[in-house]
Amino acid sequence: MKVNSFEELLIWQKAIEIGVKIYSLADQIPLKNDYKSRDQLIGSAISISNNIAEGFEYNNRLQFIRFLGYAKGSAGELRSQLALLVKVGRVSETTYLSLREELIVLSRQIKALINYLKNKKDLA
Repeated sequence: MKVNSFEELLIWQKAIEIGVKIYSLADQIPLKNDYKSRDQLIGSAISISNNIAEGFEYNNRLQFIRFLGYAKGSAGELRSQLALLVKVGRVSETTYLSLREELIVLSRQIKALINYLKNKKDLA
């Protein structure tokens, strides 16, 4: 199946869903008033979907692979930030575990696409 736009990619759609959850979390107390943590969380979350989109738009397999790697890295960064925030009591354990699982699944999906693209000669 040919993908015509990044919006069709399930990993981009999932990254957007996670981003929405992070925005919602960041709008709640105590993160709402912790501007540094709030900005870091949001930045990492939107970086995932943005890197998927940017890499796709280059219309170049190697560039796309590179940006998918950045997106995967941002997912790891977000997991790390959430782990710290749960330790300092700014994010609940339940919220952390749920988001952690979603991010792990997304990272695996991104990695699977990277592996697929590495074995493919073109994007068509």
